[in-house]
Amino acid sequence: MRILAALVLAACCLLAPLRAAEPEGATGREDRRALVAPKTMVVAANPHAVDAGLEMLRAGGSAVDAAIAVQMVLGLVEPQSSGIGGGAFLLHWSRDAKRVRSYDGRETAPAAARATRFLGADGTPLSPRDAIVGGRPVGVPGLLRMLELAHREHGRLPWARLFEPAIRLAEGGFAVSPRLHRLLDRERDLGADAMARQLFYTADDRARPVGERIVNAEYAATLRAIAAGGADVFYRGAFAEDLVRAVRRHPNAGDLTLEDLAAYAAIEREPVCGAYRDRRICGMGPPSSGGIGVLQLLGILERSPFAKAPPQSAEALHWFADAGRLVYADRLRYVADPAFVPQPVAGLLEPEYLDSRARLLGERSIGRAQAGEPRGAVAMSDAAEYALAGTSHISIVDERGDAVAMTTTIEDGFGSRIMVRGFLLNNQLTDFAFVPEVGGRPVANRVEAGKRPRSSMSPTFVFDADGSLRIVAGSPGGTAIINYVAKALVAILDWGMDAQTAVALPNFGSRNGPTEIERGSAYGTLIPELRARGHDVNVLNLTSGLHVIERVPEGWRGGADPRREGVARGD
Repeated sequence: MRILAALVLAACCLLAPLRAAEPEGATGREDRRALVAPKTMVVAANPHAVDAGLEMLRAGGSAVDAAIAVQMVLGLVEPQSSGIGGGAFLLHWSRDAKRVRSYDGRETAPAAARATRFLGADGTPLSPRDAIVGGRPVGVPGLLRMLELAHREHGRLPWARLFEPAIRLAEGGFAVSPRLHRLLDRERDLGADAMARQLFYTADDRARPVGERIVNAEYAATLRAIAAGGADVFYRGAFAEDLVRAVRRHPNAGDLTLEDLAAYAAIEREPVCGAYRDRRICGMGPPSSGGIGVLQLLGILERSPFAKAPPQSAEALHWFADAGRLVYADRLRYVADPAFVPQPVAGLLEPEYLDSRARLLGERSIGRAQAGEPRGAVAMSDAAEYALAGTSHISIVDERGDAVAMTTTIEDGFGSRIMVRGFLLNNQLTDFAFVPEVGGRPVANRVEAGKRPRSSMSPTFVFDADGSLRIVAGSPGGTAIINYVAKALVAILDWGMDAQTAVALPNFGSRNGPTEIERGSAYGTLIPELRARGHDVNVLNLTSGLHVIERVPEGWRGGADPRREGVARGD
């Protein structure tokens, strides 16, 4: 009976995946089917951005060229999630070189930052709102330096050409989408910034209605300057002075300096790669926990009875959630900026270590997991973290078969709520642990000068046994990103779903707290059996933004998350 119920549930979910509001600019229901294109594919969070990427590919541009064009448009039409005032991680695949390269554009803490940055006068952590809004949480933006580095290595079109679609749209105006309107309508702090209030709100302080056009001339001028002069325009001179002034003069002032901006450098890092069954998976290494987390979660599942569980059954969710508990326990204890804390990456992914972690699983939930003791780890303490989710993801394959997976962010929705020259600044420093030590031992992800905060962003490539690229994936979603990406991979690789069905599948998992199930999904029927297995279940909104491309015999198949406004388009 249990197997029959699981099969019925699977059929229900495959026939009726979750739906989102129809995106601005979409052509209708066909945008919610898995799109197949023979040569190229772009999947991103807004149709305008996807079209900008395709424009670059049609002009002979590379996947990196397209990603830069997509990002510049996203900073305009999806300002709550990413932009040049934030940071990103980028994976690049070269089909000819058969090489994965990864680029770190994560924000850094100012040189004046101290471990007590997010503690009040009484020594207790600040409330989220007191920490998030203002200059205090603003880190040195890294996105432009990283894109500049990636373009130097992999670009084909001139740098200035990549900014043209965003400049046209900023000057001509874009229509407010349903999602942007909803987010503006419920936002409490953005209107305190004069530039943001003028752009996004009416004279009576209401969010601009759906369909009204927004012209962002300041952003257009900013992009023109960067297109002509490169990233140095942003990090030095008048732009940098304006940015520093806005951060330091805010009532919740930060301590960013011109020297911090001038000193910022993007870093090419070694990707983190490992096996799942007969496939190779590559992701981003520290300071992102994404590559390690996805590989650990899948590696533990491979060593559990997960493969024998009926797809989408309570049994399958049980193994997935408990594997996640083990992963998130290790993540919280160990992962941080490798320039400040030795990272036991190899130890966390060793087969023997994954064997030992998988042996902790059983037919009943393990409850709250404890961190393991991987080889190479140093003694650290855990500290709670906030789960913020102002992020976006871009997946692209170009005509040469090269690919980009880039997850990009300004941290919380609308970041620090500070707008400078038409773009919003990040509040990325709130990704640090607010408490610097526990029980006399340091917290790995504590605030330190020049440090990059830990992330969960998980841009991911999957390769078949013959070494060919199979999947390009990633998602926004704060600390839940690891679970979102792993869910999509399991759905495609183990449950045989196409890209669109996989991203639309209800979200589930655990971040070493309750077992989480997406509100309004068919998985609600599984709650009694999960509770019988000892799970504390929490039903909540799990708003992923999965954007996935998979290789199929006809070319490339794309899937865009229906919870947001993205589309998949290609040629």
